[in-house]
Amino acid sequence: MNTNSSVTKRKYLNVVLPLFIGSMLAYIDRLNISYAALTMNKDLGFNAQIFGMGAGILFFGYVVFEVPGTVFAEKRSPSRWVVRIMLTWGIVTSLMGFVHTEIQFYIVRFLVGAAEASFYPVCYSAIVPRWFNAKERPKALSVLLTSMLVSSIIGSPLAGVILNVKAFGFEGWQMLFLMEGSMAFIFGIILIFWLKDWPEDVNWLTAQEKKKIRADYEKEIAVKNSIKKYTLWEALKDKTVLKLCFIYFMWVTGFWGFGFWLPTVLKSVSGLSNSSVSWLIIIPMSAALAGFIFNGNSSSRTGETKWHIALPLFIGAAGMAFGTMVSNPVLSFIFTCVTAIGVYVGMGVWWSVPISFLSGPAAAGATGLINSVGNMGGWVGPYFVGFIKNSTGSYTTAYICLSVSLIISGLVMLTLKKKVDVDELSGQQDKDDLDKIKVG
Repeated sequence: MNTNSSVTKRKYLNVVLPLFIGSMLAYIDRLNISYAALTMNKDLGFNAQIFGMGAGILFFGYVVFEVPGTVFAEKRSPSRWVVRIMLTWGIVTSLMGFVHTEIQFYIVRFLVGAAEASFYPVCYSAIVPRWFNAKERPKALSVLLTSMLVSSIIGSPLAGVILNVKAFGFEGWQMLFLMEGSMAFIFGIILIFWLKDWPEDVNWLTAQEKKKIRADYEKEIAVKNSIKKYTLWEALKDKTVLKLCFIYFMWVTGFWGFGFWLPTVLKSVSGLSNSSVSWLIIIPMSAALAGFIFNGNSSSRTGETKWHIALPLFIGAAGMAFGTMVSNPVLSFIFTCVTAIGVYVGMGVWWSVPISFLSGPAAAGATGLINSVGNMGGWVGPYFVGFIKNSTGSYTTAYICLSVSLIISGLVMLTLKKKVDVDELSGQQDKDDLDKIKVG
């Protein structure tokens, strides 16, 4: 077996896989509110606007704790920080099963966001770069982030089943929160023994392999710093970082406006039962999963990034816009699949961009800032959809606006200029386009 291939497989098994499972559980815990809404809203008397506010308020917790959490993890222990996140968000997610009032709903959803804050930036900026060089990262991050789609493929039918379970005096939607929160907590304990910070900390690499991975990482950092060494503050106010914040905000507004309302909208269009809707969602998520893997592999192979992000956004915008113009349930569902492909498949490539020119605390802080500012769209999107639905009785206007948001995100992405060149870590001359970065 080729030595490089063997090392890569072990890195995927011991770094990407635990992060993949953690991400999958995080995404299930984040999205379970959308399935719980099928029965919870009626039981608690929540209208569309209240649900949209509560679904999105999770991201306010991100804004408060994302940057400091990511920087702290980078300086201390990213793996232990991820363990802490898993344990606390498992507990807080379970508390959703005991919510009875609007205020309680808002408070617990905020706490879920606070508990989960910095999970993804820590993965992107503090863990994956220590194990995968920059050429490998688009593929590694894309594989990692397919967890979002796998969680929907697994979580949708699971949620449909659990919603029909009533036990110990709890309704189905309460059992959903209790069971899925418990899974996250248990996995947090497992992570203590599985995920490590550095090659030197593991026993599944040879001494030579450990030395090579660490040397590659340190060499990349040295090349980046030789071009420009960013302090944390310089990274946070950098114009490209701020542009990335805007791109991600517009993207996430459409992403979560679509994601949080998907089960409810599909049910209203199709007239199917809760269980049938949860199984139906597997189809668009499976299509997006295939596109996700293809896009990540293509970007790693070619070194191109901008179009691998922008083009899917344009596809998602088209699916969302045209979906509002048809009344036929089959056509509506086809456009739903197109939208799912568009809003998801660029994510893995996207998170390779900020760490292509930043490292250490600067990368951690900037990635946290991009994620926290961007994820404010996770409040704007769902709340806007709920507000428009309450005001007009229809989702049409809201979805057209979300479509425009995705188009703007894609167009601005195409204007992005590269910051530095670390081509093959050899300090070659800067090039003009970010999509020509080749690292490693």
